[in-house]
Amino acid sequence: MFRRRTFQLKLPSRALVLGERTLVMGVINVTPDSFHPGSRMPDADAAVARALEMERDGADLLDIGGESTRPGSEGVSAEEELRRVLPVLQALRGRLKIPISIDTQKSAVAEQAIAAGAEIINDVSALRADLALAEVARCHRLPLILMHMRGEPRTMQKLPFAQDVLMDVLRGLRAAMRRAQAARVPKSQLILDPGIGFGKSYAQNFELLNRLPELTRLGCPLLLGVSRKTFIGAAVGWALLPVRAGRGRKRSGQPAATIAPPSERLFGTAAAVTASILGGAHIVRIHDVAEMVQVARVADALLRARR
Repeated sequence: MFRRRTFQLKLPSRALVLGERTLVMGVINVTPDSFHPGSRMPDADAAVARALEMERDGADLLDIGGESTRPGSEGVSAEEELRRVLPVLQALRGRLKIPISIDTQKSAVAEQAIAAGAEIINDVSALRADLALAEVARCHRLPLILMHMRGEPRTMQKLPFAQDVLMDVLRGLRAAMRRAQAARVPKSQLILDPGIGFGKSYAQNFELLNRLPELTRLGCPLLLGVSRKTFIGAAVGWALLPVRAGRGRKRSGQPAATIAPPSERLFGTAAAVTASILGGAHIVRIHDVAEMVQVARVADALLRARR
């Protein structure tokens, strides 16, 4: 029977134990264009207030980013990214008791974010955009999150999907680990993210959730970001379609392309978070902290009952 492994990460301020219970990572998007409108923070004051609220609601970590990586998004300069995130990090220093992760693909942004208090680097490009991020993580002895993505945010949903999604993710994450370890980042400081929604079809996202235990063969803790994503909107949209006289179905028998908006994906997110935890996720990255803390505690109880 599958059992979740326990890991320990070293942060400048503490040791972080992964696996005894699921850690909840709250998302702070200091951006005008992230896919979920409810997660967009218009200014530093709003982001700081949201961060403190997430901590009160039970978040174990915060992930702060200044560049949207939604499908089709264009990148921003390091200067613009820093203009968005630095005031937030500086305002939270000394006020927040939980660790902060900086969500960036740029070493220049990571360096200044670390100086302002960030203790984890979250790189959605898995060191393909800026290999120097690995050197930053090594020099500061920080954990590094490596995520699988086909292509880049601007093109990822336009490229052909992998024929075998699990093999594609395993291959991509192994390559990312080699890049990190070549830069002398210890494997014990790596966290892997299969990149749900990043260059995968709706069906492939569900397949990955079902096959998460197979990713544990990589020997690193897993982070899952499923919160309010479009594959959940597709499943919720199918359920909301009228069923009279076969309406809402294509001739092929597949559900019609009705997508519930992000605002209607909370309960679907709860189901996907539960599946993530039962499949072995150590950290879940989410927008709705209070609700998903409850989901995580129940899913953890189910994991304990397996023993």
